[in-house]
Amino acid sequence: MAGQTYTARELRAHFPGNDVTTDAHGMPSVTVRIPMFRMCDVVEGGSTAPHPAFVSDGRVLSWIGVSKFQNTLVEGHACSLPDAAPATGVDYDTAARLCAEKGAGWHLMTAAEWGAIALWCRKNGHLPMGNNDWGRDYRERECRARKTYEDTAAGICHVATGSGPASWSHDGTARGIWDLNANVWEWVGGLRLVCGELQLCERAEEWFALDGRSGERIAPNGKGTTKNSVKLDYVGGIWTYTAAEVTDSLAKARFCDFAAVRTDGTLCPAAKELLVALGLLPSHPGEDLAGVSFYANNGAAERMPFRGGRWGQGANAGVFKTCLDDPRGFSGYAVGFRAVYAPEEKERNV
Repeated sequence: MAGQTYTARELRAHFPGNDVTTDAHGMPSVTVRIPMFRMCDVVEGGSTAPHPAFVSDGRVLSWIGVSKFQNTLVEGHACSLPDAAPATGVDYDTAARLCAEKGAGWHLMTAAEWGAIALWCRKNGHLPMGNNDWGRDYRERECRARKTYEDTAAGICHVATGSGPASWSHDGTARGIWDLNANVWEWVGGLRLVCGELQLCERAEEWFALDGRSGERIAPNGKGTTKNSVKLDYVGGIWTYTAAEVTDSLAKARFCDFAAVRTDGTLCPAAKELLVALGLLPSHPGEDLAGVSFYANNGAAERMPFRGGRWGQGANAGVFKTCLDDPRGFSGYAVGFRAVYAPEEKERNV
């Protein structure tokens, strides 16, 4: 199927275990249907609340459809297609626009949706492999994916979407979501840092802060210093969430192991659970996540998230890899994106 265009019928025949949806441009995309689950389904001791990936405008969605593949561009339109070059060189706003232009229900994958899949993988004992070692996974001997971009000095960078083995999918099967571990970083929506303050939104630019002491939404003051808001502090070389004042702010990327990320005791259980749900805080202190790092910049005016890592990062790439150090206007050949479809259905209130 390499290097060709497809009809929806052809894709349905080739991916019988997945959905194929035709968008507003008449372009088909392959998606993986993820049924709704609750926090207690993926986190030991979690609440019975639906994971926030399945909550939209006060509705609980029964499922979401995640692009099976990192999106490629066909005639300037974003599509989830197999064995294609991942789209790169797009900034955050362009990625969000390309996803929204697919039509009603489509949007740039959110931090909540990414976090949901990461937690599901962890709970089910399969942290997916991927192109994190110049065309292969660092744990594999042979290159098993088809290259689409190579640096003549360093080696293979990008590989074709879904061209790796089944171990590269989120559930280890042919029906899964591919390339969440590296290949190229992915923009995600619904999350940003403003001078270290965590801000969220539901698929629009209506940002709110999170009251760390109550778990409620609060209006941000625009300076990153909103009273009681959840913020990132860098304490003793460890990223630490706090509802108090930040003691160490710097407009520069700093990191620590994701497994070491913690709270300082000022956050209520609801705020902690939301951070876990977003994949921004380990569900249990010290859990083994193979040395994946958490990067953040808590001094700049606005920083947007990449997730997953890229081709040369080895063990330091994966579904729990997060970087919060780039402005929305950044673009480069190491960053792509994927769209998600949320059904517009009538559901019960949360």
